[in-house]
Amino acid sequence: MQRILTSEEIEQKVVRLAHQIIENSWEEKEIFLGGIHGNGFELTKMLAEIIQANSDNQVHVFEIIVDKEQPWSREIEITLPQEQLKNGFIFLIDDVLNSGKTMQYALTKFLQHATKAIKTVAMVDRKHRRYPIKSDFVGLSLSTTLAERVEIFKKDGKMEAYLV
Repeated sequence: MQRILTSEEIEQKVVRLAHQIIENSWEEKEIFLGGIHGNGFELTKMLAEIIQANSDNQVHVFEIIVDKEQPWSREIEITLPQEQLKNGFIFLIDDVLNSGKTMQYALTKFLQHATKAIKTVAMVDRKHRRYPIKSDFVGLSLSTTLAERVEIFKKDGKMEAYLV
């Protein structure tokens, strides 16, 4: 197991990603940050805190609950009434983007209603796509083999990323 991002590096990348989100949504009165259940949601809460401290945007944070292994096996849930997302400026956030499967299925939940825009955010992008998803905002792009995995662990309130 090789560490690829220390907690300090992750914090720096979160700050940069938050400012990129602010720059990309400066005309919006409100934005919606949807985090994939698990570390994606933890990352979302970190981003929201920085965005709220540095912009006038009203930030709505919600969790997207999806089965990462078999996303088609059960309905995708979001912890926000879907009516609130109508014509919303949405950021879909996950910790690691690999094949694009999780984000692709999560995205289908938002395509059921009219939205203003949907942007994707990932802390680590491995670029092993099987689905037509790209990340608009990335903390770290990393070339790996298919046999390797990237895992982000949270310990004592801090996150670190490892190549496993």
